[in-house]
Amino acid sequence: MTVTVNGVDGLRERIGTPLPPSDWHLVTQEQVNQFADATGDHQWIHVDPERAKAGPFGGPIAHGYLTLSLASYFLPKVMQVEGFAMGVNYGLNKLRFPSPVPVGGNLRLNATIADVKDISGGVEVTVDMQFEVEGNDKPACVAQAVYRYYS
Repeated sequence: MTVTVNGVDGLRERIGTPLPPSDWHLVTQEQVNQFADATGDHQWIHVDPERAKAGPFGGPIAHGYLTLSLASYFLPKVMQVEGFAMGVNYGLNKLRFPSPVPVGGNLRLNATIADVKDISGGVEVTVDMQFEVEGNDKPACVAQAVYRYYS
C-alpha cells in the first residue's frame, strides 16, 4: 500500500505515524554481484558463495550499502509525495547495520516521518527507516535519512 502525502501540511500530519511496510524484496546473488561491480567492492563474503559457506554467516550476504541503497527502491512504494516541484536525497543523520542480509533473503522497509523543518524554498524531511529481513528479529539496517522537497 502506498500513502500519498500532499504538500507541507500532508507531511506534517504524518509525523510519528508509521508508513505501511513495503512489500518483500528478494535479494539475489545477481543483485549483489551487480552492486559489487558498480562499487568495486568484491569482498568474498558477498561475491564468492562457495567460500562464504564456510564464513561467519554460512553463505554470502548483501553489502550493507546495497541494503541502504534500496531505500530509493522502497520509499516511493510506501509514500508518494506530491505538491512539490522536486525532491532530493540530502543525506543521513544516522546509519547502522545491526545484522546481515543473506543472499536469498527477503527484505522490506518500515519507515516513519520523524520531522519536517522549513528551509529556504521548501522543507527538510527526516525519515526513520528500518530494513527488516524476513524471519530475523534484528533489523538489517537502521537509518535516519534526510530528504528535501522544494516548491
